[in-house]
Amino acid sequence: MKAILCERWGGPETLRIGTVPIPQPSRDELLVGPQAWAANFADLVLIGGSYHLKPALPFVPGMEIAGRVVSVGDAVSAFKPGDRVACYVESGGFAEYVVARPDATMLLPEGMPYETGAAFPATYGTAHIALTHRARVERGESLLVLGAAGGVGLAAVELGKLLGASVIAAASSAEKLQVAAEHGADHVVNYAADPLVQRVKALTNGRGVDVIFDPVGGDRFDDALRCLAFEGRLVVIGFASGRIPTASAGRLLIKSTGVMGSSWTFSLKQRPALVRKAFEDLSSWYASGALRPRIHAVMPFEKAADALRLLSQRTVSGKIVLTKRT
Repeated sequence: MKAILCERWGGPETLRIGTVPIPQPSRDELLVGPQAWAANFADLVLIGGSYHLKPALPFVPGMEIAGRVVSVGDAVSAFKPGDRVACYVESGGFAEYVVARPDATMLLPEGMPYETGAAFPATYGTAHIALTHRARVERGESLLVLGAAGGVGLAAVELGKLLGASVIAAASSAEKLQVAAEHGADHVVNYAADPLVQRVKALTNGRGVDVIFDPVGGDRFDDALRCLAFEGRLVVIGFASGRIPTASAGRLLIKSTGVMGSSWTFSLKQRPALVRKAFEDLSSWYASGALRPRIHAVMPFEKAADALRLLSQRTVSGKIVLTKRT
């Protein structure tokens, strides 16, 4: 089968199109024939050799797919051949056939295109678990979303509104903030032009925010920590800026604030019931029209390296999806 191969650690330029054997699912796995694939920032970390998972070279990257189930193992009862599904896999996704785990797979809601399905499970699942399980956002609270125009940032904006929060979207350009506003943000902050702390304090009458959703890290984390209200919670999602920051224990003590991590990948491994609940909620909310995943661009499958290159340039709002139909 055709696949995108990473043969050495590095950037998108290291990827090439090749052929590998069709994988065979075990008794508790399913084989999926993707119709669409999503590019993720985590793919850049994976091929760069800095991800927590470090596959043996050469390997197939790619983490999110949507397509039809081809076959299932004897122990799989939740899915059957022909089902339309979206799946999350840590690697192996950029291929014509992909092995997936049932607990990382969801049935596509009625009417959801494959392109949207490929951009859905990890992005919205990450935001769901971070906001509902880790931060436990409550109606009437304030939520600051960093990197608010990225795929996971926009998901957090939409879910924050669904949970009843007042959402402040922060991003690096007016264009990105316009996208965040279109997806429900109540207020926007351009942290490339305005001091984040002062703007957030002004928007909250000096109080600060109850919850911060941070997929950026680095200097943005440092600033965001100063935006927390008393007993506020900051949820670390990732480090798109490249620098892994640290928090002063003294600052946490003085304001009784909390900094916590939220990992979609490790939630799948440690809390599968939590993930199933997330898929159920997200499917229902999508069917109701409350969630509107944004596809920045659709590109041919063979252009996976170009898609990841665009992501690395930090100009993408939403997700880039690869498809057979372009």
